[in-house]
Formats: sequence, structure tokens, C-alpha cells
Amino acid sequence: MPVIHSHSSHLRVDGLSVAYGDRRVFADLGFAVAPGHRLGLIGENGAGKSTLLRLVAGASLRGAAVQGRLVRPTRTGLLLQEPPFAPGDRVHDVLESAVEEVRAIERELDAAAAALGADASDPAGSHDDPAERYARALEAAELADVWSLDRRCDELLDGLGLSGLGRDRRVDELSGGQRSRFALAALLLASPEALLLDEPTNHLDDDAAAFLEERLRGWRGPVAFASHDREFLDRVATGLLDLDPGRSGATALARSAGRTSGENGGEAALAASVGTVFGGSFSDYLGRRDDERARWRRQYDDEQGELRRLRRSVAETARQVAHGRGPTDNDKFLKHFKRGNVEAAVSRRVRNAEARLDELERTQVARPPAPMAFAGIPGGAHAPSDDSGLLLHVADLAVAGRLDLGALRIASTTRLLVTGANGAGKSTLLSVLAGRLAPDRGTVRRRRGLRVGLLEQDVRFADPDATPRAIYERALGERRAERVPLAGLGLVASRDLDRAVGRLSVGQQRRLALALVIAAPPHVFLLDELTNHLSLALAGELEDALGGFPGAVIVASHDRWLRRRWAGEELALEASVVTDPDRVVAGAAPRGRR
Repeated sequence: MPVIHSHSSHLRVDGLSVAYGDRRVFADLGFAVAPGHRLGLIGENGAGKSTLLRLVAGASLRGAAVQGRLVRPTRTGLLLQEPPFAPGDRVHDVLESAVEEVRAIERELDAAAAALGADASDPAGSHDDPAERYARALEAAELADVWSLDRRCDELLDGLGLSGLGRDRRVDELSGGQRSRFALAALLLASPEALLLDEPTNHLDDDAAAFLEERLRGWRGPVAFASHDREFLDRVATGLLDLDPGRSGATALARSAGRTSGENGGEAALAASVGTVFGGSFSDYLGRRDDERARWRRQYDDEQGELRRLRRSVAETARQVAHGRGPTDNDKFLKHFKRGNVEAAVSRRVRNAEARLDELERTQVARPPAPMAFAGIPGGAHAPSDDSGLLLHVADLAVAGRLDLGALRIASTTRLLVTGANGAGKSTLLSVLAGRLAPDRGTVRRRRGLRVGLLEQDVRFADPDATPRAIYERALGERRAERVPLAGLGLVASRDLDRAVGRLSVGQQRRLALALVIAAPPHVFLLDELTNHLSLALAGELEDALGGFPGAVIVASHDRWLRRRWAGEELALEASVVTDPDRVVAGAAPRGRR
């Protein structure tokens, strides 16, 4: 069955299935989003979030088998992660193109008003009632907010940090971040009835993200968006669609939340035919997910206990019936009469136990995934310690045009969050601490034998032809790789273990790099933008696991969700500003925490 499109004030997907040959992206997907509600799409990388948004927007997928039914408002706008600008496009022309439909609505309103006031009848003999035409045009004009177009343009450019953008500039002269923000501004300016957004907070600072949140919370039409920004999800989404629930966990979430279906507003504004929509905030979703995982663990433990009992019962039923004692004189006398009853009882109990055992073995739940945990620092690799416990000591550090830092002391128990705007020097500082970048001034003293590991934002391995299995064994050694197998960490799919690492995505390579750290932790673990290229679930697991990391942890991040929940020290970097030499001392109370 091909995809069938129709129009409504709602976004609705019914029975949507997408497959590329034997690889199924999703099947029989269904959900609805009412006007004024905002659905956040979550799931592992590759779960189909971007694909779903493009399909709902009306795009075709080359080489894909697609079927189902899509309903959306006539004017539905889509924001892609990579803006589709032509090389010669200029800022003014893009803005005018974005509002062309709004201008057309305004012209139709003027024409309808003129027709309403005219005394003469339609010379073409049209039966279109002028009053009805004007009412339709007025409703469309109100939805598009045609009267505030110029004011909204200035507000959007200013709110997204583009107020100084020259209208005559070519779009290809803008930075990547500016192009993304400009594409978002142009889409919002067009005032579509429904919004489809793919990672809308990419390249937004805190102020711009807050501005977008306010705009979307006031959007009158339905909104669906994919995002890895947990703070944005928590503040904007009125419901979540989990495209990768695992163990049918989303079904349990939806049922426990008592969701309803339909289009009649209120609690029925969000619905899913396959049970994967949760109506609530991201924080509520996490609480429900944790409850579901706890139920999963209890059910698994209970079933495994029952399986052990049944296996013992099947093996020991005959002995249990006979009580394991020798026959008495009375038993001998009655043996002839009781033998048939005893054998029948034994046979019945064995059959019952075997039947229950067979049923439970077929229907038992899968083992829940173990929480992420770091192995111990490899034996013999410990850095020498003294009374101070310091592992790293930075003094009067400078990298021209990128970083200026007075002092920084890192102990084995340090938990430090480095924050700051883009260009403040977060990544530069981590590169210096990792020994990958030499400072122009200052000293970095490291304890003898110190091992420092850096998880970069975009990981690329030196040998693109090597496989993840070979890289893992080479880095850890054969014995440790056997003791902590890569496949058991759940970070690299079994189908990718023997593929050339150069054929893996940046996200897959970053997961492999993370696996190396989990299996053989360094003394100091540096993470540059912890959540980049990681799913929401994996990012959360990693953050929880860092509390048990056996060495020091330094995280550089602009992630608002992480910053709001950080419990350790913080170092706020400012571009072109010398940091107070005593601002951060590991183990001391943090200063200037948010």
C-alpha cells in the first residue's frame, strides 16, 4: 500500500512502515499530535527520527519501501539539520522566499475584503459567497499572523543571535552555526500551521535556546521534533515518542501513564497506536522508565527463581513423594496396594512441573541490560601517590587566542565540569591536559606514570581498516579483552565487531572509544561534550556511571541538563579573560557554581 496523504489541523500517522530491503526502520507506527501540543522524538541514533520527520513533511525516500497514512496541516514546515540553501542565496532573498506564502495570504485577504464590499456580482458566475471567502481568508491570515510580519522578523533574528546579519550577505558566507540558526529563523517567520524540527537547538546558546522554547510553547499548531537536548525536551515537549523502547518498555510506560487516544483535545491530544507515546515531560518519562526497568528486573529475578525451583522439582519429585526413607513393615504390607497411587502421583507431579517449566522457558523475559560500570584501573598502571593526592597541576597556562588560565589542580577524586561559550577554550584545555597540545606559556606537571584518556567530540581512529575487535584487543591486551569482552559492553553492535572502523559512523566510533575507557580506565578521564553522538539513554547511563569512575573526571560541556545536575566542582571559562588562579582547587568547595 502506498503512502496516502490528507490534510487536517492535526498531525497523524497511521500504520506507517519503512524498510530498505531487509532492514526495517520501523513498522506499523502510529501517533497523533493535536494543535498546541508538542511531540518529542527520542531513540537511538539510526532509530528513524529524521526519516519520520521527512516522511511526515511529504518527502520521498529513495530506495525505501514505505506504506501507511499521513495526515497533516496544509502548511507544514520542516527544519533539516543541514539547511538546503543554494550557494548564491542571499539573506534578504531567503527571508522573502520564506514569507511568500504569508504575503499571498495577505493579498487574498485584501481581495476578499474588496469582493465583500463590491455591489456587483461575480461576472464569471461563481457561486462562491463573498462572506465565506472573506471568513476563510481572515482565518488563514490570523493563523499566519500576517500583520506582525516585519516585527516578527526582527524579533526572530535578534532572539537567535542574528541581529547583526547583513541582508545583502550571501548565505554561504555565514558560518555553519549561523546558517542553521538562519534556517530556523526563516522557518518560524513563515508561520506554518505545523512544525517539524530536526535537532532545532544545534548551534544555539542558552539565550537562543530559551527564546526558541518560548516560541514553541506558544505555537498554536502541532509540533513534532527530534532532539538530543534533554533540557529542551523537558521544557518544550508535552509528550514523547520513543522509537527504540527495547523490551516493549514504551508500551508499559504508556499503559502505566494511562494515556488515551483520539483527537478531542485534553488528555487525548497525544496518542500512539503502537503504545510508544508517553504523555508528560522528559523528567516524568525518566521516572516512568526507571520504574519500568525496576519492574523488569523484579520480573526477571522472580522468573529465574521459579525456573530453578521447577528444575529441582522435576529432578526430585519422586524422592520428595517417597520422603527419601526406607520402607517400614507397614509400607511393605501395603506396598502392593499403594504402588499404583504413588506412581500416579509422581507421574502427575512430574508432568505438571515439566509443563510449567516448558511454558516459562518459552515466555520468560530477557535479562535486563546491566547498568554501565567502569572496570578497575589496570593493575600495575597506578600513578604514584603522595599526601597531596595531586595528579595534574597547571600553572599560568596560555594558548594564544584560545585559552588563558591561572591555575588548576586535579586530584584522584576530582569531579570537574568545565563550562563556557563556544570559543572560550574548553576543548583547548582538555587537549593540553591530555598532552596533545603544547601551551604557549605555563606549565603542566603530571605525576609519573599518569595515564590520561580523552573522549573527543568527533572520534576517528588512526587505522580505518582495523576492526573494533582488533582495536579493542590491541589496546587492552588479549587477557584483559577476554576478561571484559567488547561484545558484552553493549556499545558496539555484534554486526559491527569485525567491520572496518572507517566504515562506522562518528557516533559508532565514539562508542568504541568509550568502550576502551570502560574496560581499562585511565587515571584521569577527560570528556569533551559528553552527550555528542550518544543517544539520550546512553548519555544518561554514562553520567550515572561517572560517579563510580575509579579516577579523576573532567567534563567540558555546554549541555544545560548536565550543568543543572552537576554535583562536583565547576570551572567557567570566558573568552579572552584571565581566570582567577585560585578559582578551582580540586577537593575544595566550588566557587561561582551555577
